[in-house]
Amino acid sequence: MPTSDFFLLSFELHFARLHERSCEIIQKTPTDKLYWQPFEKDALFPINSCGEYILRSAGKIEQTFGGITTKLWDDPFEWTLPEQLHNNHLILEYLAEVEATRQRGFTFFKTDEDLKKTLPAPIKIISLFELLLDTITIAENYQGRAITVFQQFSAEKSL
Repeated sequence: MPTSDFFLLSFELHFARLHERSCEIIQKTPTDKLYWQPFEKDALFPINSCGEYILRSAGKIEQTFGGITTKLWDDPFEWTLPEQLHNNHLILEYLAEVEATRQRGFTFFKTDEDLKKTLPAPIKIISLFELLLDTITIAENYQGRAITVFQQFSAEKSL
């Protein structure tokens, strides 16, 4: 990719790293801790499980790239429930599907100029650049929360 496509390459690398970290977290999480709740769900500020946060992170990416590739902005909530993805293997399969969707989405972009294009995202018309930046921000936030929960039950303190 030419150096003029700095932003596109940066987004590509950032999303790929997000995927790698999510897979690493799930691989290192014991199955019985995937949906472990550090606090009661009815707390004033509920904290979800490591698995739920990873699924929310991936779900945001899936929603964005599903929207880019098919113009359907479906929230993947229904097919990412703990009852559906109840073990590490199933979550890793889902993460692989999300990564494949993301990679298909990136085939729509050829240069940084493409990131200036706008599209009707779920709430408003925004540029692809803004959409991708929003998606990374939200997905990383969820992933960071997953790491925090992971660190509560793991001796491993860095990922």
